[in-house]
Amino acid sequence: MHAVVLDSYGGPEVLGVRDVSAPQPGPEEVLVDVVATALNRGDLLQREGKYPGPSVLGVDGVAYEIPGMEFAGRVASVGTRVSSVAPGDQVMGIVGGGSYASQLVTHERLLLPVPGGVPLADAAAIPEVFITAFDALVLQGGLTAGRWALVHGGASGVGTAAIQLVRAVGASSIVTTSTAKVERCGRLGADVVVDYTTEDFVAVSKGATAGRGVDVVLDMVGGSYLPRNVSAAAAQGRIVQIGVMGGGPAEVNLGVVLMKRLQIIGTTLRNRPVEEKIAVCRRFATEVLPRFERGELAPVIDRRFPLAEIAAAHAYLAQNTSVGKVLIDVQG
Repeated sequence: MHAVVLDSYGGPEVLGVRDVSAPQPGPEEVLVDVVATALNRGDLLQREGKYPGPSVLGVDGVAYEIPGMEFAGRVASVGTRVSSVAPGDQVMGIVGGGSYASQLVTHERLLLPVPGGVPLADAAAIPEVFITAFDALVLQGGLTAGRWALVHGGASGVGTAAIQLVRAVGASSIVTTSTAKVERCGRLGADVVVDYTTEDFVAVSKGATAGRGVDVVLDMVGGSYLPRNVSAAAAQGRIVQIGVMGGGPAEVNLGVVLMKRLQIIGTTLRNRPVEEKIAVCRRFATEVLPRFERGELAPVIDRRFPLAEIAAAHAYLAQNTSVGKVLIDVQG
C-alpha cells in the first residue's frame, strides 16, 4: 500500500508518500481501503514530534508511524469473528493513527456506516470532529435543550460540528472566531458570534444569557482562556477542555470555581482505551448519525488535496484560514 510515513520530525517537508507493507486484520478487526482522510491539529503536532501516535504493523513485521486519525472507505476484508460489516460496505471512523494510507486496520465496533446522502469521499470530514463535539458537549458537558454553550474556535472542524450539534439538540450557542469567519459561523447556525479580535466573549456571554452565564464551555485554546471561561460559566457549569493551542499553564481563581460549583473536564479521544472509544462510537451511531440522514447535520469541507500533496495540505491548515475540514483524497 502507499502511505505517509514519519521517518523524521519537522516541517511539512518531512512528509512524503511511499510504498509500505499493508497491515493484517486480527479476528475482530477489519481491513479498510481508504478513500479519503482528513487533517487534524494533532497531525501537525505529530509531524513536529510533539504528539506521537501508535505504530502500524505491516505484514512484513515492520512498524511504521503513519499519521491520520479519521477516514472513510470501503471494507476490503474482515477478521474471522467480525459479523457487523462485510467486504464492500462503505464505512468511516476514528483511529489512533494510520489513515494517511491506502489501507488501514481497525476494530469492527469502531466502524460507522456512511450516512445516506453523504458522498463517501466527503464522509471523512465527519468522524473526528463530530464525535469529539458530541462527546464533549453532550456526553461529558451534559448539554440539553434550552441550555447555552460557549464554543471557542467556531470555524475549526470541531467548532463547525459543535455549532450544528448545539442547534440539533435544541440548545443555543455563543461562538468565538476571527473577523473573517464571523459570517460563516452565523450561517452555520450559531446564535451569537463573537469576534474575539474586537469583543470580550465573557461580556457577550453574560449579555446573551441575561447575566446567568453559559452551561457548557467547549475550549481548545486553554492558557489565558481558562479564567475567562470560569467567569463566563453559569453556576454548576462545565468547562470541557479538548486542546491547549494557547498553552497549557493557566491561572484560575479556585474560589470562583468553588462558589459556582463548576466542573473543569480535560478530555481527548486518541489516548483512550479501545473499550471507551467503542462506547462513544456506539452512542454516536445511535444518537447522531440519523441526524445526517435527516439533513440536520452535514460535514463542512473547506478544501481537499490529493495524498501526494500532503505537505501542501499541512502548510495550508497551519495558516488558520480554513473553515471546517481539510480533506485528503487517498484513492477513488
